[in-house]
Amino acid sequence: MDNFDELVSSLTPREENSAIKSYQNTVAMSCPACEESFDDMVVCKENATSLNLSKSLDLCVAVHDERAVIFTHQK
Repeated sequence: MDNFDELVSSLTPREENSAIKSYQNTVAMSCPACEESFDDMVVCKENATSLNLSKSLDLCVAVHDERAVIFTHQK
């Protein structure tokens, strides 16, 4: 992802722990994978990370600095 730093600077930080860092897309940025607006971006900090989702979401995945970056789209 070429524009990762620009993307992060446009998003609102939401949660950070040892496994992930999440951001909310409050400005309707486009998903780098599908070009549609996304709801949240989750950056995985560890190679093995578990996500517990409370609702059904469409997911797009990209890689930045060898880390998975997940973009959520609410159905």
